[in-house]
Amino acid sequence: MTPFENIKAAYAAFGRNDPSVLFGAMDPAIEWREAPGNPLADRNPYVGPQAIGEGVFGRLLAAIDGFTAVPHTWIDGGDHVVVLGDYGGTMKATGATIAAPFCHVYRFADGKIVAFQQYTDTEQWARLMPL
Repeated sequence: MTPFENIKAAYAAFGRNDPSVLFGAMDPAIEWREAPGNPLADRNPYVGPQAIGEGVFGRLLAAIDGFTAVPHTWIDGGDHVVVLGDYGGTMKATGATIAAPFCHVYRFADGKIVAFQQYTDTEQWARLMPL
């Protein structure tokens, strides 16, 4: 599969609560960066799938009921794939709803994701998800 096809398949699987496709596409030394100002950026860069699973996805799922990342725009740049979409979910601690846009930038090398950069409404994340 091309990088573009890999990312589309990963979001489709994630939408079915299956993160294995995304994690399977990651290089063992991937560098993952949450948006500066996002509470989850406190451990940037996350290096490797285990660090990402525990530090990003584990904390998201612990804090948010019904977490979603729904893409609506795809930009195929060959080894770079950009995805625009919206996050959603309900904060477990307060019942507040997160509804934030995102931009995800992926970089591929040798068929694997080697870098990720997130852009989002960090003010909303910081207000709703203090760590």
